[in-house]
Amino acid sequence: QVQLVESGGGLVQPGGSLRLSCAASGTIFAVDIMGWYRQAPGKQRELVASFSSDGSTNYADSVKGRFTISRDNAKNTVYLQMNSLKPEDTAVYYCNTRGTMATSLARFNSWAQGTQVTVSS
Repeated sequence: QVQLVESGGGLVQPGGSLRLSCAASGTIFAVDIMGWYRQAPGKQRELVASFSSDGSTNYADSVKGRFTISRDNAKNTVYLQMNSLKPEDTAVYYCNTRGTMATSLARFNSWAQGTQVTVSS
């Protein structure tokens, strides 16, 4: 089993910054896809930013230039630096990690519990 632990959400004023982190633990052989999604009230969950298996990054148009995804492969941790936050960024943010288990070499697709980000004055 793979567990994901998120941290870094909270309340911030418009224009402010937050940094989310998500650490994966367990008997992991390799992590190849790591990403952040968000879900606002009454809306579908949407991709915010992600690393593909080839290491390339992908961002939602609404966050390009404001958010930056990064990762620490040694720690199986992914980060989301969010700058110039807007009220419309308010949502529950979820970390998603996909890879291969060490013991069985089975693929895993794990989701974190979610962290609330609220942008409000």
